[in-house]
Amino acid sequence: MSEDLSGRRLGHYRIDGVLGRGGMSVTYKATDVRLGRKVALKVIGEHLTADAEFRERFVDEARNTSAIDHANIVPLYDFDEVDGLLYIAMRLVDGQDLATHIKDGPLAPSRALVLLEQVAEALDMLHGKGLVHLDVKPANVLVTTKEATREHVYLADFGLTRRGATGHRTRTGDFLGSPTYAAPEHLRGEPLDGRTDQYALACMVFACLTGRPPFQGGVQDVIQGHLGSEIPPITSLVSLPPAVDDVLRKGTSKDPAQRFATCHEFITAVTAALGPAAQQTTPPRPAGAPAPQQHVGQPHAGPASGGFPAQQGGYPQRPGYPQQHQQQYPPSEPVRLRPPTPVGVSAFSDTKQPRPAWFVPALAGAIAVVLIVILVLVLKPEDEPTAPPSSLPASSGPVAPGQALPSSALRSSALPSSALPSSALPGAAGAPSAVIGDAQSPSVPPSA
Repeated sequence: MSEDLSGRRLGHYRIDGVLGRGGMSVTYKATDVRLGRKVALKVIGEHLTADAEFRERFVDEARNTSAIDHANIVPLYDFDEVDGLLYIAMRLVDGQDLATHIKDGPLAPSRALVLLEQVAEALDMLHGKGLVHLDVKPANVLVTTKEATREHVYLADFGLTRRGATGHRTRTGDFLGSPTYAAPEHLRGEPLDGRTDQYALACMVFACLTGRPPFQGGVQDVIQGHLGSEIPPITSLVSLPPAVDDVLRKGTSKDPAQRFATCHEFITAVTAALGPAAQQTTPPRPAGAPAPQQHVGQPHAGPASGGFPAQQGGYPQRPGYPQQHQQQYPPSEPVRLRPPTPVGVSAFSDTKQPRPAWFVPALAGAIAVVLIVILVLVLKPEDEPTAPPSSLPASSGPVAPGQALPSSALRSSALPSSALPSSALPGAAGAPSAVIGDAQSPSVPPSA
């Protein structure tokens, strides 16, 4: 169907724009002008409308669909024929189809299971009513986050038929729909039941976990793959447990009797086969890609008294360096952790225990105290002086604590004045002397 109906009226629906196109129909965004409600309007191609058998089946299936009430099935509002065009009006879902989500690569297993479990529930409900969907594929699974805290799935675009029918074909026997996810019995025109949809669901699991359908190529290549070949092992494409291959082989068996009894049973088996990978929140790695390696630390030798327990695991190795090129080191001896090196002290200057941060200030204070004590002892006046004190260079007052003294003063204080000739002392040439300390300076006679 090539004509674009955008801007036209079809019954009481105003067509606002194209949502998507398929081989059988075009889906439009439209407005129900009576209720003011936005809808998705699926208009069947004119080449099918002219097929009397198809028209009869369309009306029957539209009635069946309108009676379905399930949280994961798009509600059908209306169907009719106007100006020779058959249409179905259904809920407009604000989201994207699953095909869009997997076009760039596989989904994380945990996410794929959340979505496909909902599809399985919807299919089992249909099968319980004696209906078969017949067009299960990613493009017909709508995903939205607008209606729940988690991603919610709607199964749409039904090619519904009753169980036991032979599927959708035209009067000339042409297969209607895409064969990419079609079961062998559907392609051969044999009687169908819920296991036909299960086959398609298994192919969708394959696509969600690998990013591609099981069979690729031209239409005939795909059909021949479904009719005569097993699907490729999923483990040949991505790194997942081999048990998944067994489940998918059973779900896509050419003989429907060899498949699972229900879609729920099939998804449960997939979850069990994935094991811990079912909780994986990142897409599976390509098959053969190296897993992120971890460096396992060696336990320390020696007694295990005190300290921290030996580390059993480590950080992942730096990528890009093959294991065989990495230098191997023997297990290390027990190591005593050193305190941090004080600021201002080189970490390479000495291998001894570093001085604590308070050492230098304490040493300076001790030196100052020693100097003060020396000054007090040197400058303290005797109780009964018998001789004039040794002359020192004149001072304008007491020496402040911590003030440096001339070297001559220290030398004179080290020995009594009688130990040296008087001529060796300052002031020996007859210059007046002064007593340093609290004693009053003696009167100096005026010079002549």
